[in-house]
Amino acid sequence: MDQLNYIPESEAAKMAAEANTLGVAIIGAGPAGMTAALYAARAGLDAVMFERIGFGGQLAQTEMVENYPGFPEGVNGFELAYAMKQQAEVFGAGYIGEEVIGVDFSRTPKVIKTSFGSYEANAVIIASGARARKLGLPLEADLQGRGVSYCATCDGNFFKDKVVAVVGGGNTAVADAIYLSRICKKVYLIHRRDTLRATAIYNDRLSELPNVDILWNAEVRQLIAEDGKLAGIRVERTHEHEMISIPLSGLFIAVGNEPNSEFLKDSVSLDASGYVQTDEFGKTDLPGVYAAGDVRTKSLRQVATAIGDGAIVAEDAAEYLATLPLHGID
Repeated sequence: MDQLNYIPESEAAKMAAEANTLGVAIIGAGPAGMTAALYAARAGLDAVMFERIGFGGQLAQTEMVENYPGFPEGVNGFELAYAMKQQAEVFGAGYIGEEVIGVDFSRTPKVIKTSFGSYEANAVIIASGARARKLGLPLEADLQGRGVSYCATCDGNFFKDKVVAVVGGGNTAVADAIYLSRICKKVYLIHRRDTLRATAIYNDRLSELPNVDILWNAEVRQLIAEDGKLAGIRVERTHEHEMISIPLSGLFIAVGNEPNSEFLKDSVSLDASGYVQTDEFGKTDLPGVYAAGDVRTKSLRQVATAIGDGAIVAEDAAEYLATLPLHGID
């Protein structure tokens, strides 16, 4: 069976979760969630991950990860994510392919609500990650999948030998431009400032690519469609107050992320941007509720920090559960 198209669901985990209260429910199966599941399962806890689409989160959509320790030549993001999930399952972690749409943390056991029902858990780890931020332009939603994309490694091959643009100035945007330069005839990198935020190694690689042009101090103002597909963009050169038109087939948007935290509503404290507020150990203001990875307020969101978060909160969750009468310490 093709692993890329197979989204597994642990029927045994689902049946157990429906019949009994879980030890720890982990909302999300990205690097933070899978690490939390691994550590929780190895600690002897009944741990189940809930994930709507599939394991890996943004990691599984990354062509090459070069800053994860232990891989001097880099590692494919999907392969790394798949290995993480396998390792968690080897130690007994469960997986339920259902979207969490609501929670009730006002009681113990806590309630996890999905599109198909409700589950109870004595502890919850929120590891729901983040998603790509949109530009908010007219036609953007209509043209998604018709020329507008938020994942270069997912969709880049649809634009072989064509002209495309990448919007953004961070590591993701520059990595996308480098990746697309190997596939596409021409790549524009559009950045609203006059310097990139990407690390130096990305800048050096970018400067060596003859088919990549950088548009500094520029912002996309309009998407142009023909026959239901993206045909070009209108870009403002903000310093010159000049509008230019660029015919192209693909636009890859990499302008940051937004937390997947809408389902939390008023159940836990969020910052102004919607990220879950925790202490340095991932504890929220509610006993037995933790947050790990990109969904929580933190200064650096990387695979390595997500994995550290997952390990820390799982260990703390184990200590918390040991204090509950159900787990033998009254």
